[in-house]
Amino acid sequence: MPSPLLWVPVTVAAATAQVFRNGAQANLTAKIGTLGATQVRFIFGLPFAMLFLTTALVIAGASLPAVGAASLGWCALGALAQIAATALMLQVMRERAFGVAYAYIKTEPVLVAVMGVVLLHDVLGALSWIAIGVVTAGVLLASTKPSDARLLLKEGRLIFLGTLGGGLFGLSAIAFRAAIEALGVGDFVINSLSMLVLSLAIQSALLGLYLALRQREAFLGSLREWRVSLGAGFLGAAASSGWFVAFSLTAAANVRTLALIEMPLAALVSRRISGRALAANEWCGTGVILAGLALLLYAHAA
Repeated sequence: MPSPLLWVPVTVAAATAQVFRNGAQANLTAKIGTLGATQVRFIFGLPFAMLFLTTALVIAGASLPAVGAASLGWCALGALAQIAATALMLQVMRERAFGVAYAYIKTEPVLVAVMGVVLLHDVLGALSWIAIGVVTAGVLLASTKPSDARLLLKEGRLIFLGTLGGGLFGLSAIAFRAAIEALGVGDFVINSLSMLVLSLAIQSALLGLYLALRQREAFLGSLREWRVSLGAGFLGAAASSGWFVAFSLTAAANVRTLALIEMPLAALVSRRISGRALAANEWCGTGVILAGLALLLYAHAA
């Protein structure tokens, strides 16, 4: 039996890999466009995910789990929800500042918690609910400049699209956790990586078909930038492996809430690279986020 708190270091490692993957994708976006950079996480990440799964199978001396209709259905739902959520996120970011868009999207932990209770009957204690609320408030504070705060209340369409995107990201997390659970008994790492490979295969097939028919240049651009694309694919697969393993160990709401440790990490990396000092709202929001995460960990350690 794995340690009850194993999901904590696994989630932190996944969040760290995601920060660097986002940096690699941002570099690619400037060269090959948004769609070209987005598909890298799926198409270039799939071979690495398959390598991770193969390695786990060899080390454990195990075989692939039998994937039933329930696991396949949940995994397909998660894969489609993640693609749709990414599209909505990019749409909001095109129309509004990144920070405001991020604030909309990162309402996700609250939505994940609610959906987890409704769909999977996950049980969260009172302290966990409070921690989720505190962390979400910290994200809103850190992501939104005072001059932009009124936009959160002013533009109903973007609020709807952003919150819908956050909800779809949340649905994908719930669906992936359900897919892993539907496999039943077995090694939790192998079950998790099996669902990751299946989800990336579905996403790569759908995006590959779309790119071949409508946006061939986006894929060709990622091939021209193959070194950065491979790096982003590896980091994306590493991050996703961590998310899926964590989903197999605890409620998705716990994972997606602790995952917001990526915000302080990203701020520190950005400051180190650009030399830009954090604004007052970013310092305050980061403090609130860390306080909420500390409360979440205390709730599970108690």
